[in-house]
Amino acid sequence: SVFRKLPHHCLCCLFCVQGWVLEGIPQTREEALSLQEAGVAPNHVVLLEAPDAVLIERSQGKRIDPVTGDVYHVTFIWPEDKEVVQRLERQKTVSEEQLVAQLMQHHREVHALRKTYRNCLKGIDADQPHVDVFDQVLTYILSRHCSVAPHTPRVLLFGPPGSGKSLQAKLISQKYNIVNLCCGELLEAVSADVTNMGELIKPYLESGQQVPDSMVLQILTERLSRLDCTTRGWVLHGFPRDLEQAEKLQESNFIPSRVFFLEMTDDVAIERVTLRSIDPVTGEKYHSLYKPAPSPEVQTRLQFNPKDSEAQLLRQLKEYWANASSLQDLYPEAVHINADQDPHTVFESLESRLVGRLQNDA
Repeated sequence: SVFRKLPHHCLCCLFCVQGWVLEGIPQTREEALSLQEAGVAPNHVVLLEAPDAVLIERSQGKRIDPVTGDVYHVTFIWPEDKEVVQRLERQKTVSEEQLVAQLMQHHREVHALRKTYRNCLKGIDADQPHVDVFDQVLTYILSRHCSVAPHTPRVLLFGPPGSGKSLQAKLISQKYNIVNLCCGELLEAVSADVTNMGELIKPYLESGQQVPDSMVLQILTERLSRLDCTTRGWVLHGFPRDLEQAEKLQESNFIPSRVFFLEMTDDVAIERVTLRSIDPVTGEKYHSLYKPAPSPEVQTRLQFNPKDSEAQLLRQLKEYWANASSLQDLYPEAVHINADQDPHTVFESLESRLVGRLQNDA
């Protein structure tokens, strides 16, 4: 857990049987992100809050035991041991003007920290007896976050082209507020950035060649390590495509908590993919059978993606089925769902297994 330290105020003596307690950092959003990059992701974040006048008063009354390092206060926390009282020293103080400046800096930074840790942060009123503050903090830390989605869900979606992976990932992401990661879209976004990695992968994408696994894995693990993924969870599709990629992902310590295979026949995949088109004027997507153009005018301007040709699709299907068996062996607890249904029916089926398994795990 992370304790966000208000200037010149601390919480004393919180004992944890397991895990860790971090206090005094992060002070800024940049520090929070740096911690995340180092793999430090708290389960609970406590923000102790009190009026500025109270904090100034407490700062002026602090005393420190130079032997033990324990902090006392002339009004709120005074030692019973007379020997301890005699050796207390006044803390090196700052002027009231300096303290006010520190408080102003805190108020500027705290809003960004609230947003960074919004899914695991609790504010607690520190302007009350320290025993009451401790009880409230401990109660929160011992609590488990309640959610209808898995705790920090890590979802992998597999399926042949046209099985609806992108749509199902979008629906999961929207309902449960987890990060939707399409590997192909992620690579496109990185190639558009003026970075070394973007420049390295751009020739592969422009020529239609496959980006080397080492580069894909580096990009993907960096994205999965970011704060939003570690605190909210993620749903990933488009990677891994074969056993070697899946094993490398596991070796990088990104292990899914739920795996789904969306299943359909090749005939259905061909029907879904080869008959879809897009209106270049509005960006609206259509399908000759499921969602035909609303007018002859729209129909005449529809465009078909060359990547959706039957010849290319058959190559993709052959590649998918060549690797599907080994991927299924790697994830023996994966759930197989019939994707040859209405998309919302597929989502309901997927969701029932997503949430139902969580309740069994709790």
